[in-house]
Amino acid sequence: MASKSGIEWTEHTWNPTTGCTKVSPGCKHCYAEVMARRLHAMGAPGYERGFALTLHPDRLRQPLKRRQPTIYFVNSMSDLFHEEVPDTYLDEVFAVMEEAEQHVFQVLTKRAERMHDYILGRGGCPPNVWLGVSVEDRKYGVPRIDLLRHLPATVRFLSCEPLLEDLGEIDLASIHWIIVGGESGHRARPMRKHWVERLRDQAEEAGVAFFFKQWGAYGPDGVRRSKKANGRLLDGRTWDAMPAITAMT
Repeated sequence: MASKSGIEWTEHTWNPTTGCTKVSPGCKHCYAEVMARRLHAMGAPGYERGFALTLHPDRLRQPLKRRQPTIYFVNSMSDLFHEEVPDTYLDEVFAVMEEAEQHVFQVLTKRAERMHDYILGRGGCPPNVWLGVSVEDRKYGVPRIDLLRHLPATVRFLSCEPLLEDLGEIDLASIHWIIVGGESGHRARPMRKHWVERLRDQAEEAGVAFFFKQWGAYGPDGVRRSKKANGRLLDGRTWDAMPAITAMT
């Protein structure tokens, strides 16, 4: 996939909201918070309030201006289902995604309860919208899977990044895609190779597409290096599988 976003598993980002608040251990060293502070210091438009939750109605129609079919990660700098985002604004975001039918929109959240209630309340979501939850650990992350599992979506996916522990045996029924990655930055927590391999093996057994994003600050040998030096290889190869969209139900 040719990514212009800097995120290996998508092509572009679209941020109709920015800013967030922490809800679980995966948020501890949030890359978006660090980036928002830098952008605020630089005087970048849209970051006048730093990482405080901010709606950007002026950005709503951005995807409609792009005719080339594109995979968009929605809210790389926020969480669309943050409690301060009104349902009426969510309605506007989903209306744009539905209208921009040439694109695919990847919506990822740590607020699985609100996503679950909102999607069911609106009677589903457009077929070009993929729904995902973050699964960083057993206590906070794994319970989100059950809230995602039965939502009506073309693709349901898990983002296990940063992966903070061995998730054990997880139920992948009705899940189409798993993304796994380690944490980056000078305060990064290590990710162990066998945690990743266990998820990969479960994905292969269940017929779920597996995407290994990065090792992050710690390599497969547990040694701290630069993110670039550690790379993306797992057992000598890259794992870049994407969901087979036409096969989804």
